[in-house]
Amino acid sequence: MRTGNPALNANTFENFGVYRQDAAVAPANVMTIGGTVQKTFFLLVLAFGAACYTWSQAFRVVEADPQGAIGSVAPWVVGGALVGLITALVICFKHTWAPVLAPVYAVAEGFFLGGISAGFEAQYPGIVVQAIGGTFGTLFCLLAAYQSGLIKATENFKLGIVAATGGIAMLYLVVFMARLFGFPLFDSLFASGLIGIGFSVIVVAIAALNLVLDFDFIEQGAERGAPKYLEWYGGFALMVTLVWLYLEILRLLAILRGD
Repeated sequence: MRTGNPALNANTFENFGVYRQDAAVAPANVMTIGGTVQKTFFLLVLAFGAACYTWSQAFRVVEADPQGAIGSVAPWVVGGALVGLITALVICFKHTWAPVLAPVYAVAEGFFLGGISAGFEAQYPGIVVQAIGGTFGTLFCLLAAYQSGLIKATENFKLGIVAATGGIAMLYLVVFMARLFGFPLFDSLFASGLIGIGFSVIVVAIAALNLVLDFDFIEQGAERGAPKYLEWYGGFALMVTLVWLYLEILRLLAILRGD
């Protein structure tokens, strides 16, 4: 069971002993798809509430300084990003902490996304609604395609998405480190123009296809009777993919609307 999502890997469920093929033996103590959906929805609500806070704080200064939206909430954006990253790493290594830390991750990402979204909205009015619509539209369309069997997470499909996701992650890391030391690399990939648009479309597609792998992975975990607390882990994993997908769609829309 492979997934491109760094929060889910081949050992996520297998580290918890022998699976029961019939999860009905003790339904109150095992992971279910319905329970994972409920946890995911709860995490999304937490993230949305936190995002609304930083959004409102940012737009208090927009009328006076349209370019100062991000600066006004910079501590929340940076703090949210750091707390979210640290929390995500801890959850990946300590799965049993997911019920406690997954909500923390959701709130932290909400603060981060609210500030980032406000900055984009100040520069490109209406872009956030489009990005949110694109994100959840993609989620529901891929979920419907997966449930109908139109898209199947075959072994080759999984290998391809994992390889592509790993390549993108390495590229982002190299570019970040290079720019940190004052050496800009691959500027054309992140600028407006055909190359930048094409690269952004590819990244959005890869991020979206990771949702299919996540659906498959969680479904298999539920079928094998994984522990109940992994519903929180599954919800957290979906949040990781959705956050990535939203940011990539937001960036693509900004490139399309830029000069």
